[in-house]
Amino acid sequence: MTSADRSDQPTRPVAGRAGVLVALSLVVAVVLGDSGVVTLALPEILRDFGAQVWGVAWVLIVFNLVLAMVAVPAARVCVRGDRATATAAGLIAFAVATTACAVAPSLGVLIAGRAVQAAGGALVIVGSLELLVEAAGVERAGVRRWAAAGVAGAALGPVAGGLLTWAFSWRAIFVVQIPVVLLALPAAIALRGRVAWRQRDPDTSPDRPHVLANLALALLSAALTAALFLLVLLLVDGWRHSPAVAAIAVTAVPVAALAAGPAFRRLRAGTRSEAVAGSVLIAGGLTGLALLPSAELAWTVAPQVLVGLGLGLSLDSLTAAALRDRIPRALHGGWTIAARHGGVVVGLLILTPIFTADLRHAETPAEEAVASLVLDAPLPASTKLDLAERLGRRLVAERGRVPDLRPAFQSLPVPATQAAAATRLELALEDQLKRAATRAFRNAFLVAAGLALLALGPALALRDRSRS
Repeated sequence: MTSADRSDQPTRPVAGRAGVLVALSLVVAVVLGDSGVVTLALPEILRDFGAQVWGVAWVLIVFNLVLAMVAVPAARVCVRGDRATATAAGLIAFAVATTACAVAPSLGVLIAGRAVQAAGGALVIVGSLELLVEAAGVERAGVRRWAAAGVAGAALGPVAGGLLTWAFSWRAIFVVQIPVVLLALPAAIALRGRVAWRQRDPDTSPDRPHVLANLALALLSAALTAALFLLVLLLVDGWRHSPAVAAIAVTAVPVAALAAGPAFRRLRAGTRSEAVAGSVLIAGGLTGLALLPSAELAWTVAPQVLVGLGLGLSLDSLTAAALRDRIPRALHGGWTIAARHGGVVVGLLILTPIFTADLRHAETPAEEAVASLVLDAPLPASTKLDLAERLGRRLVAERGRVPDLRPAFQSLPVPATQAAAATRLELALEDQLKRAATRAFRNAFLVAAGLALLALGPALALRDRSRS
């Protein structure tokens, strides 16, 4: 019997199977969602700790970097031991580290907590793949549920983080994860000793990873950092929207991603067709974000829908291709996680310097425009001098970021007859900075689109096998 034949053989029924499936799927979504859950909270974290954009970016980078590095070793631990025990250990480590993140007194402690989170999360993710197959009773169903949970977590993470930051604070992001993760402990413990070792067929289940699928996953994940990280920074730090507004705005990505699979699966397209289509859609959406005509949320919706459709199509199909007929499952699941999150790290390391450099280059023209607008404003000379001094302090204090000039207008002594002129000046300055920020992010979005197009190479080389 080949591994493909074995993949549809039912296993012994699991007591409370529906609850076990839900708990394990939810914890996979939570852990993978953690790779971007703090994205909308980064501006608030930046302000709380008085850090720079590059320093705060490590809150994202370190989680994805450690997850990419630990995923395959964690999978080998699961393969050699009891998967349920390894998963339970990962859940406990993840919960403890998440608690440390929630109460972190400094940026360094937060970054260290994120590193431990990722190490525990790696055990949870790769171990849950085996446990989901066991709980589902059929390999294909378990693998599909694991992949779908990962896509949902990656897409919904930033939205959930933004809403929690708006309603409470960025610390709430970590607080709510703790009970969710601990509730999965009984599910893991219930499967101790049940996950059977499945011998591989040497002709159909090589130990080596699926290079083409994993390479495409890495490139697309690198590209997606622009939509799941840079876009959020643009909305919150550049266009001055609240995390709640930004969270609602970026729901276009997860909604489209979750709708992509069922919608396109009816077409019975093969793995290669879905991966290629997804790459093109992501590249098109990122190009649209690079060419936004103005700082209006409505202009971001259509590009986000394209990115979301591409995300739902490509990540699901490429993960299925990377895992098909490959035993042990946990090991190859580890390779897909390493590829995806290694790609995220590469994307952050490539794109963050690009947009931060463009922000620095935009500082001088922006300052000149601000000075020109203040000089031309119909305000008394004394008011202009006072305002110029205030604005100068704000520009210096927030150098390296898109400056928030609103505090400069607070308690500004303006005659009642000039209040309307001062308000118009404030709006004009905000509009000038929004346009400057939009231009500063343009090159990073275009580079990200190029990364998505690079994924077409390995995607086109895949076998176009149906996933039905």
